[in-house]
Amino acid sequence: MNRCLLLALTLVATLQFFSMANANDNVLTDAEQKAGWLLLFNGTDLTGWKCNNGKPIAAPIEDGALVPYKSGGYIIIHEKEFDDFIFKCDVKWEDPKCNSGIFFRVEDPENPVHTGFEVQVMSGTKTGKHEFGAIYDLASTTKNNGHETGDWNSVEIKCDGPEIKVKINGEEVCSINCDEFDKPGFCPDGEKHKYKLDKQPRAVKDFARKGYLGFQDHGHKVWYKNVKLLPLEVKPRNAAVDQR
Repeated sequence: MNRCLLLALTLVATLQFFSMANANDNVLTDAEQKAGWLLLFNGTDLTGWKCNNGKPIAAPIEDGALVPYKSGGYIIIHEKEFDDFIFKCDVKWEDPKCNSGIFFRVEDPENPVHTGFEVQVMSGTKTGKHEFGAIYDLASTTKNNGHETGDWNSVEIKCDGPEIKVKINGEEVCSINCDEFDKPGFCPDGEKHKYKLDKQPRAVKDFARKGYLGFQDHGHKVWYKNVKLLPLEVKPRNAAVDQR
């Protein structure tokens, strides 16, 4: 086999691989459909999405991914509100100083920073309350499980009543129980947090348990795809325990 033919076959195989990979993006698997997952982004248009200020999203879709950068709003949000759920998406960035975030349970879209939660999306290898996978300003990550800049990362956020858990690339890295944040302006560890309403410190336990979700434009280009959500059944607070 001559060298040119070998290179041609390698190129064809590479293109087929990426074509198959793209074909699997932004669709629900059979198992996900049966479980009740919702596909929030179809990969081709902005149906169901808008800026938090109500304006249409100005940024185009790129390679089947949402791009909040220069969208025209602080975050781009989905039109529906969600309460208890498992949310997942894939995210990547190419700027080694990337900063973005996944917002959820946002009560007031015009004030997402102080009326909702954020999972930090950020480059780097550190851990902390402002690092990749952290529930921003509230709980530190236990490890940084992010991939290299330029690679896709999977993010999963589970909200179940007061409990919020975050997985990065399949491993849990951060969690909180909102009911433990009962002191306005403070975390259970005694450190202050930034959240205020009408210029007064908030107790996180008083945050809405239902709201909008979306992706932040913090001045860096970030791509989001495979945006899916599984609504969780509401469990009666005082339901009797089955002893059988």
